[in-house]
Amino acid sequence: MLTIPLEKLAFIIEKAREFDATVPADEGDAGSNPADDGESDILMDTPDNPTLQELHDAIDGLNTDEQEELLALIWIGRGDFSQSEWKAAIQEARQRRTTSEADYLIGTPLLADYLEEGVAALGLSLEEFEINRE
Repeated sequence: MLTIPLEKLAFIIEKAREFDATVPADEGDAGSNPADDGESDILMDTPDNPTLQELHDAIDGLNTDEQEELLALIWIGRGDFSQSEWKAAIQEARQRRTTSEADYLIGTPLLADYLEEGVAALGLSLEEFEINRE
């Protein structure tokens, strides 16, 4: 049913979850030492955030069909379409496609949750690919 490899999908979900955990950068800590901060600067929402770049690269690295599947999975995950409407969701994704899919997807609140819900609705599992999940 999916053309996107489940391993890629699991990676995107993991990076989306990490990105969702970012917090606004605190200008007051400009002189702090990253070693003293426990390398917590990765959690800061800055333009050069490596997690954001990894997520953006992962989505941009997908082909058109795979990006459309991500859109359809989000819509199924948040209840816009049901599992039985998968083909309709894909068709809608094709019609709505833009040149900045990564920006749209990354800007979707709860991206990781919606993707996971969509995967589950399709009866698939990413369990074997999940890292650091408890």
